[in-house]
Amino acid sequence: MDLVKSKKEIQKHGSQHLPANFAQNGDEPVFDWEAHEYEYIEKHPKWYWIMGLALLAIIVYAIVINAILMAILFILIGMLGYVFAEREPRLIHMEVNPDGVIVDKIMYEYEDLKSFWIFYEVEAGFKILSLHSKKTFLPHIHIPVGDANPILIREVLLNYLPELRQEMTIVDRFSLMIGL
Repeated sequence: MDLVKSKKEIQKHGSQHLPANFAQNGDEPVFDWEAHEYEYIEKHPKWYWIMGLALLAIIVYAIVINAILMAILFILIGMLGYVFAEREPRLIHMEVNPDGVIVDKIMYEYEDLKSFWIFYEVEAGFKILSLHSKKTFLPHIHIPVGDANPILIREVLLNYLPELRQEMTIVDRFSLMIGL
């Protein structure tokens, strides 16, 4: 079933079957949605104790081996981690259009991207659009899908980028596991 319709088909059949966030720009499909920048997981006090003890162990180790800079670095990491863990996610706007993918006013142009993949795991409860970039220092851009339909996003993106399977990195899986 082709979910992306041409302008002629929309005019012929009407647009009553398309979601409100789907539009046509000439013959080019456009899709936009809003989602939280990350999935907020309420943290139990036990989570803070475990993370705090792990951080404290690293700091004590750094002091024992006389690596004061390492101890200071992990104290700062702990403070930033706490602020990040407590912060509520912002609602951001995403758009797929003929020029590229816009995420919260940042444009990722198609000529800077190699491919895309949508991680959609129902049992884990997450949907993430991953753009594979040509840039060395930012090879994968993860964009939250939120409540948007990942099938429609996929159908629109197929007009501009190839779909190539990607695997989640160990860091991605670890951050999901500990609730970051």
